[in-house]
Amino acid sequence: MADGANLGSHGGRASSWLAVTVMLLGFIVGGVGLTAASTAMIWVGVGIVVVGGILALVFDIVSDVVIDAPRVGMTTEEHR
Repeated sequence: MADGANLGSHGGRASSWLAVTVMLLGFIVGGVGLTAASTAMIWVGVGIVVVGGILALVFDIVSDVVIDAPRVGMTTEEHR
């Protein structure tokens, strides 16, 4: 079975979603650290975001982007 990127979907691969989820978890941990005034928790959140960023680079999540064909009848002059 083909992955979502080959079907013209904007869903992405599971590996890409894993990287995004790890980064989101890092932002949540860092945000809780900010509200709890815990410097250690903030840095743990930063570390988790960095790990998620490394995963994103390794998994090449940018390749999941699908560019749609131009819409017929839509030109830049029509957008005012």
